[in-house]
Amino acid sequence: MQLVMITGMSGSGKSTAMKVLEDIGFYCIDNLPPQLIPKFVDICEHTEGNLNRVAVAVDIRTGDLFSEIFQCLQTLKNDMHENVKVIFTEASDDVLIKRYKETRRKHPLGDRCASLREAIGLEREQLAPLRMRADYYIETSHLSAQQLGEEIRGIFLENRMDSIVVKVMSFGFKYGVSTEADLVFDVRCLPNPFYVPELKTHTGCESCVRDYVMDAPQSRELLKKIKDLLDFLIPLYIGEGKSQLVVAFGCTGGKHRSVTFAELVGDALREEGIRVYKLHRDITKTSP
Repeated sequence: MQLVMITGMSGSGKSTAMKVLEDIGFYCIDNLPPQLIPKFVDICEHTEGNLNRVAVAVDIRTGDLFSEIFQCLQTLKNDMHENVKVIFTEASDDVLIKRYKETRRKHPLGDRCASLREAIGLEREQLAPLRMRADYYIETSHLSAQQLGEEIRGIFLENRMDSIVVKVMSFGFKYGVSTEADLVFDVRCLPNPFYVPELKTHTGCESCVRDYVMDAPQSRELLKKIKDLLDFLIPLYIGEGKSQLVVAFGCTGGKHRSVTFAELVGDALREEGIRVYKLHRDITKTSP
Protein backbone atom coordinates (compact mmCIF):
# COMPACT_ATOMS: atom_id res chain seq x y z
CA MET A 1 0.00 0.00 0.00
CA GLN A 2 1.16 3.51 -0.87
CA LEU A 3 0.16 6.39 1.42
CA VAL A 4 0.62 10.03 0.48
CA MET A 5 0.08 12.64 3.18
CA ILE A 6 -0.53 16.17 1.90
CA THR A 7 -0.01 19.04 4.30
CA GLY A 8 1.15 22.62 4.25
CA MET A 9 -0.05 26.18 4.48
CA SER A 10 -3.76 26.90 4.17
CA GLY A 11 -4.39 28.31 0.71
CA SER A 12 -1.19 26.90 -0.80
CA GLY A 13 -2.82 24.36 -3.14
CA LYS A 14 -3.49 21.22 -1.11
CA SER A 15 -7.01 20.85 -2.49
CA THR A 16 -5.69 21.07 -6.04
CA ALA A 17 -3.06 18.45 -5.28
CA MET A 18 -5.72 16.14 -3.84
CA LYS A 19 -7.89 16.48 -6.94
CA VAL A 20 -4.95 15.54 -9.16
CA LEU A 21 -4.09 12.51 -7.03
CA GLU A 22 -7.70 11.39 -7.20
CA ASP A 23 -7.61 11.72 -10.98
CA ILE A 24 -4.57 9.44 -11.23
CA GLY A 25 -6.02 6.69 -9.09
CA PHE A 26 -5.56 7.59 -5.42
CA TYR A 27 -8.38 7.21 -2.90
CA CYS A 28 -8.41 10.65 -1.25
CA ILE A 29 -9.69 11.89 2.10
CA ASP A 30 -9.50 15.53 3.15
CA ASN A 31 -9.07 16.89 6.69
CA LEU A 32 -8.64 13.54 8.44
CA PRO A 33 -7.63 13.83 12.13
CA PRO A 34 -4.09 12.45 12.56
CA GLN A 35 -5.16 9.91 15.20
CA LEU A 36 -7.44 8.23 12.65
CA ILE A 37 -4.87 7.83 9.89
CA PRO A 38 -3.23 4.61 11.20
CA LYS A 39 -6.69 3.11 11.77
CA PHE A 40 -7.75 4.10 8.28
CA VAL A 41 -4.60 2.58 6.81
CA ASP A 42 -5.32 -0.67 8.65
CA ILE A 43 -8.84 -0.73 7.19
CA CYS A 44 -7.48 -0.16 3.68
CA GLU A 45 -4.91 -2.93 4.03
CA HIS A 46 -7.60 -5.42 5.03
CA THR A 47 -10.17 -4.37 2.44
CA GLU A 48 -10.51 -6.05 -0.93
CA GLY A 49 -10.53 -3.67 -3.85
CA ASN A 50 -8.39 -0.80 -5.08
CA LEU A 51 -7.40 0.86 -1.81
CA ASN A 52 -3.70 0.31 -2.38
CA ARG A 53 -2.99 3.96 -3.21
CA VAL A 54 -4.35 6.40 -0.64
CA ALA A 55 -3.87 10.14 -0.08
CA VAL A 56 -4.92 12.06 3.02
CA ALA A 57 -4.85 15.81 3.57
CA VAL A 58 -3.92 16.88 7.08
CA ASP A 59 -3.42 20.44 8.24
CA ILE A 60 -4.09 23.01 10.90
CA ARG A 61 -7.87 22.76 10.40
CA THR A 62 -7.94 19.82 12.86
CA GLY A 63 -7.17 22.28 15.66
CA ASP A 64 -5.61 20.84 18.80
CA LEU A 65 -5.66 17.38 17.24
CA PHE A 66 -3.01 18.48 14.74
CA SER A 67 -0.23 18.13 17.35
CA GLU A 68 -0.64 14.35 17.05
CA ILE A 69 0.56 14.42 13.45
CA PHE A 70 4.21 13.96 14.40
CA GLN A 71 3.63 10.79 16.43
CA CYS A 72 1.26 9.53 13.74
CA LEU A 73 3.84 10.11 11.01
CA GLN A 74 6.55 8.34 12.99
CA THR A 75 4.27 5.33 13.53
CA LEU A 76 3.43 5.16 9.84
CA LYS A 77 7.08 5.48 8.82
CA ASN A 78 8.03 2.66 11.20
CA ASP A 79 5.30 0.40 9.82
CA MET A 80 5.31 1.30 6.13
CA HIS A 81 8.82 2.72 5.63
CA GLU A 82 9.27 4.06 2.08
CA ASN A 83 5.59 3.51 1.25
CA VAL A 84 4.74 6.71 3.12
CA LYS A 85 5.46 10.05 1.45
CA VAL A 86 4.72 13.56 2.69
CA ILE A 87 4.03 16.49 0.35
CA PHE A 88 4.33 19.97 1.84
CA THR A 89 2.89 22.89 -0.10
CA GLU A 90 3.74 26.48 0.72
CA ALA A 91 3.42 30.00 -0.65
CA SER A 92 4.59 33.45 0.40
CA ASP A 93 2.57 35.49 2.90
CA ASP A 94 1.55 38.06 0.29
CA VAL A 95 0.32 35.38 -2.12
CA LEU A 96 -1.65 33.61 0.61
CA ILE A 97 -3.27 36.88 1.68
CA LYS A 98 -4.22 37.63 -1.92
CA ARG A 99 -5.76 34.16 -2.32
CA TYR A 100 -7.77 34.53 0.87
CA LYS A 101 -9.07 37.91 -0.25
CA GLU A 102 -10.07 36.49 -3.62
CA THR A 103 -11.94 33.51 -2.13
CA ARG A 104 -13.19 35.41 0.96
CA ARG A 105 -12.59 32.33 3.06
CA LYS A 106 -11.76 32.45 6.74
CA HIS A 107 -8.32 31.33 7.91
CA PRO A 108 -8.44 28.33 10.31
CA LEU A 109 -6.54 30.35 12.92
CA GLY A 110 -8.44 33.57 12.29
CA ASP A 111 -10.26 33.52 15.64
CA ARG A 112 -6.96 33.36 17.52
CA CYS A 113 -5.22 36.23 15.74
CA ALA A 114 -5.75 39.93 15.24
CA SER A 115 -5.09 39.85 11.48
CA LEU A 116 -4.83 37.46 8.55
CA ARG A 117 -1.07 38.04 8.30
CA GLU A 118 -0.67 37.15 11.97
CA ALA A 119 -2.71 33.96 11.46
CA ILE A 120 -0.53 32.97 8.52
CA GLY A 121 2.60 33.59 10.58
CA LEU A 122 1.31 31.45 13.43
CA GLU A 123 0.38 28.64 11.05
CA ARG A 124 3.81 28.77 9.40
CA GLU A 125 5.45 28.52 12.82
CA GLN A 126 3.36 25.50 13.82
CA LEU A 127 4.01 23.73 10.52
CA ALA A 128 7.76 24.34 10.42
CA PRO A 129 8.75 20.98 12.02
CA LEU A 130 6.54 19.10 9.58
CA ARG A 131 8.00 20.98 6.62
CA MET A 132 11.44 19.71 7.60
CA ARG A 133 10.20 16.11 7.47
CA ALA A 134 8.51 16.36 4.08
CA ASP A 135 9.65 14.18 1.20
CA TYR A 136 8.42 16.65 -1.41
CA TYR A 137 8.31 20.43 -1.01
CA ILE A 138 6.35 22.50 -3.54
CA GLU A 139 6.37 26.29 -3.46
CA THR A 140 3.20 27.42 -5.24
CA SER A 141 3.50 31.21 -5.17
CA HIS A 142 4.22 31.41 -8.91
CA LEU A 143 2.38 28.27 -10.03
CA SER A 144 -1.01 28.03 -11.68
CA ALA A 145 -3.35 25.17 -10.75
CA GLN A 146 -2.38 23.48 -14.00
CA GLN A 147 1.33 23.73 -13.25
CA LEU A 148 0.82 22.35 -9.74
CA GLY A 149 -1.11 19.46 -11.25
CA GLU A 150 1.76 18.77 -13.64
CA GLU A 151 4.14 18.56 -10.71
CA ILE A 152 1.96 16.11 -8.79
CA ARG A 153 1.51 13.92 -11.85
CA GLY A 154 5.22 14.04 -12.54
CA ILE A 155 5.97 12.69 -9.08
CA PHE A 156 3.37 9.94 -8.78
CA LEU A 157 2.41 8.68 -12.21
CA GLU A 158 5.40 6.34 -12.18
CA ASN A 159 5.42 4.12 -9.12
CA ARG A 160 9.16 3.76 -8.50
CA MET A 161 9.35 4.29 -4.78
CA ASP A 162 13.09 4.22 -4.30
CA SER A 163 14.18 6.46 -7.15
CA ILE A 164 14.74 10.17 -7.11
CA VAL A 165 12.57 12.57 -9.10
CA VAL A 166 14.45 15.45 -10.68
CA LYS A 167 12.40 18.52 -11.43
CA VAL A 168 14.15 20.73 -13.98
CA MET A 169 12.64 24.17 -14.19
CA SER A 170 13.24 27.54 -15.81
CA PHE A 171 12.29 30.92 -14.39
CA GLY A 172 12.82 34.63 -14.94
CA PHE A 173 14.69 36.61 -12.30
CA LYS A 174 12.43 39.59 -13.03
CA TYR A 175 9.52 37.57 -11.59
CA GLY A 176 11.41 36.37 -8.52
CA VAL A 177 13.92 33.62 -7.78
CA SER A 178 12.56 30.10 -7.34
CA THR A 179 12.50 29.42 -3.59
CA GLU A 180 11.93 25.68 -3.93
CA ALA A 181 15.10 24.94 -5.91
CA ASP A 182 17.92 22.87 -4.44
CA LEU A 183 20.31 24.06 -7.15
CA VAL A 184 20.00 27.38 -9.01
CA PHE A 185 22.05 28.17 -12.11
CA ASP A 186 22.10 31.77 -13.37
CA VAL A 187 22.49 31.71 -17.16
CA ARG A 188 22.13 35.46 -17.71
CA CYS A 189 25.83 35.51 -18.58
CA LEU A 190 25.09 33.84 -21.94
CA PRO A 191 24.10 35.49 -25.27
CA ASN A 192 20.51 36.71 -25.09
CA PRO A 193 18.14 35.92 -28.00
CA PHE A 194 15.78 38.63 -26.73
CA TYR A 195 17.88 41.22 -28.56
CA VAL A 196 17.65 39.36 -31.88
CA PRO A 197 14.41 40.63 -33.52
CA GLU A 198 13.58 37.37 -35.29
CA LEU A 199 14.08 35.36 -32.08
CA LYS A 200 12.50 37.67 -29.51
CA THR A 201 9.01 36.16 -29.72
CA HIS A 202 10.24 32.55 -29.72
CA THR A 203 11.24 30.45 -26.70
CA GLY A 204 13.95 28.03 -25.68
CA CYS A 205 11.61 25.16 -26.54
CA GLU A 206 12.20 25.99 -30.20
CA SER A 207 15.27 25.01 -32.16
CA CYS A 208 15.93 28.51 -33.51
CA VAL A 209 16.46 29.91 -30.00
CA ARG A 210 18.25 26.82 -28.74
CA ASP A 211 20.67 26.85 -31.67
CA TYR A 212 21.43 30.53 -31.11
CA VAL A 213 22.15 30.07 -27.39
CA MET A 214 24.22 26.93 -27.84
CA ASP A 215 26.22 28.35 -30.74
CA ALA A 216 28.30 30.26 -28.19
CA PRO A 217 31.35 28.32 -26.90
CA GLN A 218 30.68 29.46 -23.33
CA SER A 219 27.17 27.99 -23.50
CA ARG A 220 28.45 24.59 -24.60
CA GLU A 221 31.13 24.61 -21.94
CA LEU A 222 28.68 25.61 -19.21
CA LEU A 223 26.26 22.86 -20.24
CA LYS A 224 29.04 20.28 -20.06
CA LYS A 225 30.10 21.43 -16.60
CA ILE A 226 26.52 21.39 -15.30
CA LYS A 227 26.00 17.86 -16.63
CA ASP A 228 29.22 16.72 -14.97
CA LEU A 229 28.15 18.32 -11.68
CA LEU A 230 24.73 16.66 -11.74
CA ASP A 231 26.25 13.29 -12.64
CA PHE A 232 28.36 13.64 -9.50
CA LEU A 233 25.65 14.99 -7.19
CA ILE A 234 22.59 12.90 -8.05
CA PRO A 235 24.02 9.57 -6.81
CA LEU A 236 24.96 11.32 -3.57
CA TYR A 237 21.41 12.63 -3.13
CA ILE A 238 20.00 9.18 -3.85
CA GLY A 239 22.40 7.71 -1.31
CA GLU A 240 21.06 9.96 1.42
CA GLY A 241 17.47 9.04 0.55
CA LYS A 242 16.42 12.28 -1.12
CA SER A 243 13.16 11.79 -3.04
CA GLN A 244 13.11 14.99 -5.04
CA LEU A 245 15.80 17.26 -6.47
CA VAL A 246 14.83 20.62 -7.96
CA VAL A 247 17.29 22.08 -10.46
CA ALA A 248 16.40 25.59 -11.61
CA PHE A 249 17.81 27.71 -14.42
CA GLY A 250 17.20 31.44 -14.38
CA CYS A 251 17.56 34.13 -17.01
CA THR A 252 16.07 37.61 -17.19
CA GLY A 253 12.57 36.83 -18.44
CA GLY A 254 12.40 33.04 -18.23
CA LYS A 255 11.75 32.49 -21.94
CA HIS A 256 15.01 31.91 -23.80
CA ARG A 257 18.29 30.93 -22.13
CA SER A 258 16.85 29.35 -18.98
CA VAL A 259 14.33 27.34 -21.01
CA THR A 260 17.06 26.17 -23.36
CA PHE A 261 19.19 24.86 -20.51
CA ALA A 262 16.25 23.30 -18.67
CA GLU A 263 15.25 21.42 -21.83
CA LEU A 264 18.76 20.21 -22.64
CA VAL A 265 19.63 19.17 -19.09
CA GLY A 266 16.25 17.49 -18.60
CA ASP A 267 16.67 15.50 -21.83
CA ALA A 268 20.21 14.46 -20.86
CA LEU A 269 19.08 13.20 -17.46
CA ARG A 270 16.22 11.24 -19.01
CA GLU A 271 18.66 9.54 -21.35
CA GLU A 272 20.49 8.37 -18.24
CA GLY A 273 17.32 6.70 -16.98
CA ILE A 274 16.48 9.31 -14.34
CA ARG A 275 12.88 10.32 -13.71
CA VAL A 276 12.55 13.91 -14.88
CA TYR A 277 9.76 16.38 -15.30
CA LYS A 278 10.13 19.87 -16.62
CA LEU A 279 8.45 23.12 -15.69
CA HIS A 280 8.87 26.47 -17.45
CA ARG A 281 7.42 28.74 -14.81
CA ASP A 282 7.46 32.08 -16.62
CA ILE A 283 7.50 31.09 -20.28
CA THR A 284 4.02 32.50 -20.97
CA LYS A 285 4.38 35.70 -18.99
CA THR A 286 4.66 39.06 -20.64
CA SER A 287 6.47 42.11 -19.37
CA PRO A 288 4.23 44.73 -17.72
